[in-house]
Amino acid sequence: MSNKPKTKNDTFWEKIFDKYNIINSVNSYGSFEITAGQINEFREARLMTKFDHKNSLPQLFEQHQLSILPITRGNYIIAPFEAYHILEKPNHKIQKLSFPNYIQSINYENITSEATAINTAYVSGIFADFTGDEELLPTVSGRMSSDIFDFTIKNSLSGLMMPLNVKNSQVEIDGGYEGLNALALIEAKNSISDDFLVRQLYYPYRLWQKKMRKPVKPIFLMYSNGIFRLNEYVFEDPTNYNSIKLVKQKNYSIEPEDITLDDILDTYKSVKLVEEPHGIPFPQANSFRRVINLCELIYENDSLTRDEITNNYDFDTRQTNYYTDACRYLGLIGKSKENGTAKYFLTEKGKSLFSINIRSRNLKFVQWILQHKAFYLTFKQHVEEYMMPSIDEIVEIMKVSNLYKVDADSTFGRRASSISGWINWIMDLSR
Repeated sequence: MSNKPKTKNDTFWEKIFDKYNIINSVNSYGSFEITAGQINEFREARLMTKFDHKNSLPQLFEQHQLSILPITRGNYIIAPFEAYHILEKPNHKIQKLSFPNYIQSINYENITSEATAINTAYVSGIFADFTGDEELLPTVSGRMSSDIFDFTIKNSLSGLMMPLNVKNSQVEIDGGYEGLNALALIEAKNSISDDFLVRQLYYPYRLWQKKMRKPVKPIFLMYSNGIFRLNEYVFEDPTNYNSIKLVKQKNYSIEPEDITLDDILDTYKSVKLVEEPHGIPFPQANSFRRVINLCELIYENDSLTRDEITNNYDFDTRQTNYYTDACRYLGLIGKSKENGTAKYFLTEKGKSLFSINIRSRNLKFVQWILQHKAFYLTFKQHVEEYMMPSIDEIVEIMKVSNLYKVDADSTFGRRASSISGWINWIMDLSR
């Protein structure tokens, strides 16, 4: 069994697996069908079956390589199948588009929801540019029935294809845009992830593919910190869930002014070092993009518990702890307890980020990172020597930086990779 901290979903799924002897059923028959009513006996099915990322799966699912998919409006199937697709590495080229100056009802500098990200992408011409269709218009969105269709999905244990039938399962489309030549179906996320649940593209694709004489283009959109990342996929065999293939990927921004290396150096030269925060671990969170994204997610929700972060976004429980601690280290989020449950909320410092434009926000992040001695000295050496210091060199810098409870060599090494990751994020701002 995993030694990761358990979420509520972990605990309740253990009880469900025990009551219905699910593992034995899967071993004997290849799958187990469960109803929303059976799940609701323990916890609301909506909360117990929403696993948008593989990391979000309960520990028992992870241990036995299981996933869960809806097959009717109130029935689900549990089996060892490959339900997720690993996101391809993005290119770093960003195309800039302008925002219509007559639009006042959208603040593109402060996008805090998936709906606003979609609307911003549409009115700024991102979707039209990406699809190559300037006549694109919004047509379908929201919840609807999947209709009836059959498909096969790969068994993650045997490698064989398993047949499944879907009958009027609920489908949700974040945005559908039809042009002269195709219908684009958008699945949008305002969180950074390493993978996604293929069902979110596949079920809408199968529903509309048989209704349209035009091609249907499934598009996965991720938005964070001013960057719109779009991936267009094709299902090479429409009846094969795992035949998904990337055909196009582009990044967009509607931020009007670049950050230059001089901007970063000016910020560095004006930095005043601060004392290390007492009682908060030194960061073990290599991706600063995800630090920013966590602040965005908490801003959108006012506050989030550890389980909510873990279950709804692409974090496991350890990553949730690492990234919330990293935000606390910078003074961006606070932590409270309600009925024994830890809740995370933005501090006044964190909230201030969302009242300024993205360019200013990123320079604030640069300032607040470099206020800490270990980051400042690493950046200083990087600038002077025109290259990132080695991990060993960063460890030596850390040892003279009076870090809180970092003493073992192995701990220094793990934390050093976070420093290099954050400094690389700073340098990438000007590229």
